[in-house]
Amino acid sequence: MSHDQHGLAMTGASAAAVRHYDRAIDELLHFRAEVDAEANAALAESPDFAMGHVLVAYLGLLTTEAEDARTARARFGAFLRRIDGAALLPRERAHVAAVRALLGGDFLTCGALLAGITAEYPRDALALATGHQVDFFTGDARMLRDRIGGALTAWREDDPHLGHVLGMYAFGLEEAGHYDRSEEVGLRAVELNPRDVWGIHAVVHTYEMQGRFGDGLRYLDARVPDWSSGTFFNIHNWWHYCLYALETGDVPRVLAIYDAVLAGGQACMELLDAAALLWRLHLEGSDQHERWRALAEAWPARVAEPFYAFNDMHAVMSYVGAGRIGEAEKLIAGREAYVAEPHPGVTNHDMTLRVGLPVCRAIVAFGRGDYGAVVDLLHPIRHRVGEFGGSHAQRDAVQRTLLEAALRAGRRDVARMLVSERISVRPCSPYNWLKQAALAEALGDGAAAAVARGRAGELARSGIVGAAG
Repeated sequence: MSHDQHGLAMTGASAAAVRHYDRAIDELLHFRAEVDAEANAALAESPDFAMGHVLVAYLGLLTTEAEDARTARARFGAFLRRIDGAALLPRERAHVAAVRALLGGDFLTCGALLAGITAEYPRDALALATGHQVDFFTGDARMLRDRIGGALTAWREDDPHLGHVLGMYAFGLEEAGHYDRSEEVGLRAVELNPRDVWGIHAVVHTYEMQGRFGDGLRYLDARVPDWSSGTFFNIHNWWHYCLYALETGDVPRVLAIYDAVLAGGQACMELLDAAALLWRLHLEGSDQHERWRALAEAWPARVAEPFYAFNDMHAVMSYVGAGRIGEAEKLIAGREAYVAEPHPGVTNHDMTLRVGLPVCRAIVAFGRGDYGAVVDLLHPIRHRVGEFGGSHAQRDAVQRTLLEAALRAGRRDVARMLVSERISVRPCSPYNWLKQAALAEALGDGAAAAVARGRAGELARSGIVGAAG
C-alpha cells in the first residue's frame, strides 16, 4: 500500500505515481499550471490510481468552465466503469462520492462530503483545498473559516504545507470578518512560504476590507516576483492591485495594468476580473468602449449554457459595457428558461434564481439608465448576494452599482444609508467619502460636499502609489 506525503494510504498507485501526485498537490497549493502535468503523469504511471482520478476531476470541475466539466465527467465516468468501487479505501470512496456530487452540479453536497473527510482525515490536503474552493464558489464565509480552522491543529509546524493551510485559513478569517487575526495568520503563511499566492491574496483581501489601500500597495510592491507571474492566479492579484490604485485615483495606472495583464485573460475567472474592473470605472462615468468591446467578444462561448451564475453577471457587465444590451437580454432570457424548469440538487439553479437573475437584470437596467429599477432589484437582495459565490471584494461591484443607482435615481434615503454604512466600516476609503460628497451635493449642502471631497483627497494622498510592473 502506497502513502502520500501526509501519510494517507493510496490504492492502485505505484511509488512513482504517488510521487507525481505529491508534486501535483504541491503545484495545486502554489496555484501553478504544472499541477495538470503532474496529475496526468501520476495516471500515466498508474491508470487506475483512484486519488489521481479524483484530483484530475476536481481540477476540471473547479475552473467554472462548462467545457472542462464535460471533459471531467467523461473521464471520471470511464474510470468508475473500470474499477471496483467497493475495493477502495473509505477515504477514497468518500472522495469519489464528493466528485460525483460535483459532477452533478451539487456544490453543497460536495462541500459537506469533503467536510466529513476533513473531520476524519484533517491532513488530507486535497480535501481541504477543494473544500475551500467550493466554499468560495458558494460564498460560504463561515465554512471558509471553519473548514480550515477545524483541521489546523492536526498540522505540524515542520510540515512543508502548513503555510498553505494557514493561507487558506487567513482568507476564511477575512471573509468572516476577523481582520486582525486574518492579517496575523496571512503574514505568517507568507513568512513560511513567500510564494504562497493564496496567502498573499488573503493579506491583500484583509487590507482591502479595511480600506488600507496604502498598506496594500506597499505589501504587493515589496513582493512583485512572488505573486505577479508563474501561476494561474496572476491576473486576480493584479486586479487587487488595481483596486488599491483606484482608491488613489490613479486611473491611468489602472488602465496600463489592464492593457498589460488583464486584457490577456482567457479563462472565466480571468475574464470576470477584467469585467469587474471595467465596471467600477463605468460606474464612475469612465466608459472604456474599445476595452469593453474586446472583452465582450470573449464571453459568448463561455456562457452559452447555465453553469455558474457569478460568471453570468460578469458576462452581462461586459455586454452592457460594450453597448450590446440585446446580447445581455438574450442571456437573461436563457437563464429565465433555465430556472423555470426543476433542476434538483443543482446549486447553480438556486444561485441563478435567487441572486444571479436579479443582479443581471439590474446591470441591464443600469445600462439603460433606469436607475430606479436598479434600486428596486438590488436593494431587497443586497444582504444575500453572497449566495452566488465570490468574495466580499468581488461582490462589492454589486453594492457599488446599487449605491450609484440610488444617487442617480434621487433615492436619497437609500443612498444616505448605504454611504453611512460604508463610511462607518471603512472611514479611510476615498471612494466612500467621494460618495458622501455626491450625496451632500444632491441634498444641496455644498459645504458638506466640499468637506467630504477634501477628506477623500487627503486620504488618497496618504496612500503611496507603487511602481510594480
